[in-house]
Amino acid sequence: MAITALVAPQLPLLRRYARALSGSQASGDSYVVATLETLVANTDAFDLSVEPRVAIYKLFSQIWNAMPLNGHVPEPAPITTAERRIEAITPLPRQAFLLTAVEGFSPTQAAEILAVTPAELSALISAAGSQIGAQVSSTVLVIEDEPIIAMDLEALVTGLGHRVIGNARTHAEAVAMAKAGRPGLVLADIRLADGSSGLTAVNEILETFEVPVIFITAYPESLLTGQRPEPTFLIAKPFREDTVKALVCQALFFGDAAASRQRRSA
Repeated sequence: MAITALVAPQLPLLRRYARALSGSQASGDSYVVATLETLVANTDAFDLSVEPRVAIYKLFSQIWNAMPLNGHVPEPAPITTAERRIEAITPLPRQAFLLTAVEGFSPTQAAEILAVTPAELSALISAAGSQIGAQVSSTVLVIEDEPIIAMDLEALVTGLGHRVIGNARTHAEAVAMAKAGRPGLVLADIRLADGSSGLTAVNEILETFEVPVIFITAYPESLLTGQRPEPTFLIAKPFREDTVKALVCQALFFGDAAASRQRRSA
């Protein structure tokens, strides 16, 4: 089978991973493009001895970790100021945590992708847990029309040390709560109780102030088509606890960076 046929089905989820890792749709997509360009120039870079999804993530990780922000040589594309905060912590622990918690790779697969031993991977995931524990607490708005899911999300983010300012079930409630409470993070379902879209509500909120957003949907593939705009942080239903933890950590990490830039420019 041609390599293109092996790679194409993996691209939507690879884009999701790249965006979560870089904190930006544009920057994450540019790394995916760099990965594909590398593959076009050298098909031997694709490891046919492992599963296709592992192989493309492995190549992506080689490129990501070869960039100056993350440790080594010339950068490929537009890199945001927020992304430069990657230098403030070790990048590999976050990669290990995202690969296992969000992308669903087994520890063996994640170790293969990052070119580390299983013992080293375990240490990286432990380090990521310490980074999450050390994160400054924030306020969170949940936009979710299913009460049980909303309660689960509230319990998860509260357990991470954050405070939920409210749960909105409709577009109007979401916008009103966001404007009144100015949360540091928004967790938004795509389909709301009044038949409206969480995307629409979030876009209206973002017209008032900047805030990192994590979208939650039972149909993530519908939002990973390659068309713009697309979410930077995306959780699939039914979600795992570690997935929520990982993306809350990432979103707040880059949200804190944006807030720091605003304070410096004020």
